[in-house]
Amino acid sequence: MDFSMSPEIEAVRDMVSRFMTNEVVPVMEDFEKRQEFPRELIRKAGEAGLYGAVFPESVGGSDMGYMAAAVIIEEMSRQEVRFTSCNNQQGGTCPQAIYLAGTPEQVQKYVPNLLGGRTIGMMSLSENDSGSDALIAMKTFARRDGDVYRITGQKMWASIANETDVGILMAKTDRNAGAKGVTAFIVEPKKYPGFTAKPIDMLGMSKAFRTNAVYLDDFVVPVENRLGAEGEGAKIIMRALQPGRLNVAAKCVGLAQACFEEATRYANERTVRQQPIGRLQMIQDAIAEMATAIEASRTLVYRAAWAMDNDQPTNRIASIAKYHASQTAKMCADKAQQIFGGYGFAREYRVSWYRVYADMLYNGEGSANIQKILIAEDALGYKQADRHHGKTGLRDIRQTDIAEQR
Repeated sequence: MDFSMSPEIEAVRDMVSRFMTNEVVPVMEDFEKRQEFPRELIRKAGEAGLYGAVFPESVGGSDMGYMAAAVIIEEMSRQEVRFTSCNNQQGGTCPQAIYLAGTPEQVQKYVPNLLGGRTIGMMSLSENDSGSDALIAMKTFARRDGDVYRITGQKMWASIANETDVGILMAKTDRNAGAKGVTAFIVEPKKYPGFTAKPIDMLGMSKAFRTNAVYLDDFVVPVENRLGAEGEGAKIIMRALQPGRLNVAAKCVGLAQACFEEATRYANERTVRQQPIGRLQMIQDAIAEMATAIEASRTLVYRAAWAMDNDQPTNRIASIAKYHASQTAKMCADKAQQIFGGYGFAREYRVSWYRVYADMLYNGEGSANIQKILIAEDALGYKQADRHHGKTGLRDIRQTDIAEQR
């Protein structure tokens, strides 16, 4: 297997590094202090192509593939993990769900603007009394009323829902059908009444990119904004989550790398008894463990990206990559904070809040425990992780250009 990156993808990495260094890192802390959503920065990122790597050029993408997307997200996270809080909304699960199951008209109406950062996306699945059982336990209900649906219920952990222009929201259209009663909707909160997003106070996390509780009171969604048929929501969201897990895994690798770089820099600067603490064996032990785990996680992430680019089964490898990378991010954040000692809790040092993001990514896009269940059931022969590969009937971003269907 060839582990070298193509010159094109290395050039993309360099471009992302320059963009983050010049456009994002110098101003991100100012947005945080003002608690202001950086809409203009997202537009610039979209124009630079940071969200469209896996999408065809006909909808504003660059058609470079999942390997390029993984590298982009890894580099963005390495430099400023807070700014990656909208990656899935702009270039991951939100536009991918629309591309997978939308009509050609829906795709052309919504996807290019999301990828270009001109509109802000959202994916809302979880509810306040559900977790990994979100599809089965879902209580939010969509009632057909002529040429619109009226949605009532409450959602939780909806990233940037307080800023969204266009999003995907899951609701039951049949309360008695379990997961088969879930339907996906393209929603426009600023255009139709009944949608209220309230930011949740999250300790140590971004004040610019907020996580929200969403309250739906006869929220209006036109029938033409239903995504797929009634009852197809579970199929759509489960398919969209596979590349979403890759995105989060790549974000974990970038965060782990940032922890590693901060720790090694500090270990060489901080002296005890006239020598850098990096000379101490216990510090070297931590550095070695971090370096090894990062390389292993990065290899798994790239393996998953390669599989997605080559139309190989990916549910199992994406879960393995997400699980391992999230473990690595937590470990690296913990060890970096230990190396910094008391300064690891000081706000002036970035490692003080890296650990919070590592914990969040550990649970996001499918918790570590859920990934372990999927991996173990596959290994034991109880439930094949990749059993649905190629059988969903949904459009494939890497194989089908929407322009061909118009």
